[in-house]
Amino acid sequence: MKPNLKKFSKLFLIAFFAVSVSAEYKLGKDYRLVDNPLPVKRDGIVEVTESFWYGCTHCYSFEPSINSWEARQADDTILIKMPITWGPIHQLHAALFFTIEALKLDQATHSAVFVTIHKEGNFLQSPKAIQDFLSKFGVAPEVTAQYLESFTVKQKVNRSIKYARQLKISSVPMIVVDGTYIIEAKGSLADMLKVVDHVVELQRPNS
Repeated sequence: MKPNLKKFSKLFLIAFFAVSVSAEYKLGKDYRLVDNPLPVKRDGIVEVTESFWYGCTHCYSFEPSINSWEARQADDTILIKMPITWGPIHQLHAALFFTIEALKLDQATHSAVFVTIHKEGNFLQSPKAIQDFLSKFGVAPEVTAQYLESFTVKQKVNRSIKYARQLKISSVPMIVVDGTYIIEAKGSLADMLKVVDHVVELQRPNS
């Protein structure tokens, strides 16, 4: 009987600890509801969307952590990266992001954009600068120019503009779970991902 009692006590403590950790994160304090939420697809998949900007120092620091977080997720949770589009430079960088996607270049190319801006001091402020940058990855300048000005890329940039307006994306990095909850970087970026984990678990039954 004693071993069973000991086992029960251990399980109780684990459960209590889990509830206590979960209770640390509060709606309205650590995360909030979107004022004008997006429709939830109800397909069993939780969509986690990171709003970011290549020129943001915090986004640069966050990049390795969010990529590691993505790699740990099960098939029922996906990460979508949504570049911010506040002004002309943001929209140019958003077009760069979608051009890299359209060209099917790997994740290392996105990481290289951050490094080029934040370590090498090349802010990629013009289409010509972007053409020169992508030429290092074997993309001819005329191909880059074609993609930057393509209907598909422009359409995706416009979608990003509408997304930011509807969800009132006011800072980066910012994470939206299923178009319903917003998590902002109020403390450390590691803590931000813990809140994301909590909200994903909260939303999973409703996805």
